[in-house]
Amino acid sequence: MKKVPVIGVVPLIDYTKSSYWMLPGYLNGIRQAGAMPIMFPVIDNNADAEMLADMCDGFLFTGGQDVDPAVYGAEKTELCGECCPERDTMEKLLFDIAMKRDIPVLGICRGIQFINACLGGTLWQDIPTQFSDKLTHCQKPPYNKPVHDVMIDRDSPLYELLKKECIAVNSYHHQGVRELSPELKRMASAPDGLVEAVYAPDHKFLWAVQWHPEFSYESDKNSLLVFNAFVEKCK
Repeated sequence: MKKVPVIGVVPLIDYTKSSYWMLPGYLNGIRQAGAMPIMFPVIDNNADAEMLADMCDGFLFTGGQDVDPAVYGAEKTELCGECCPERDTMEKLLFDIAMKRDIPVLGICRGIQFINACLGGTLWQDIPTQFSDKLTHCQKPPYNKPVHDVMIDRDSPLYELLKKECIAVNSYHHQGVRELSPELKRMASAPDGLVEAVYAPDHKFLWAVQWHPEFSYESDKNSLLVFNAFVEKCK
């Protein structure tokens, strides 16, 4: 039997239900792109993170709670929502190993925010209040429906993949990239100027998008192509 890449997926944490859980689109999008996803347990030490890295060919950093402003050296304001220390700790461990081993990484929603924060960037704690309320960044269901466009930088790998200067995306977030990490480059932005996709040019594959391909991969070819590009680099 032909071996397919194994992708480790960071779990979602629900405090109200005391549960670890997963949206099926993260797993099914990875499977449709030709890899085998596994949902990680929550870990808090480097030995466990190294063990998980040994098992996997790539990491998917999922959406979820707000990144603690302490990660990017800021104070938490009343504009910041619920944070998740367990995920901040776990993702820092996994991200450091991914950078050290050059393991492919895809970040989605919180993923782009956490990656930017880890690499020295900062975040808007609440886009409508601190940045702009002119665009719908936090849509109502159905979440696979596009609500705004993003402009793709022509010199980016995302343009090379999609061959498009503009695509329509879904959007469900209230935080976003403020100052971009010096280790990242922008791949796409929203009409209001918010960064919507980034990559790290010095790594095998480190991409992150602010929209939600896990909701739209079945109806939107562009979303599936992002999963495909990630899985291809995990082979």
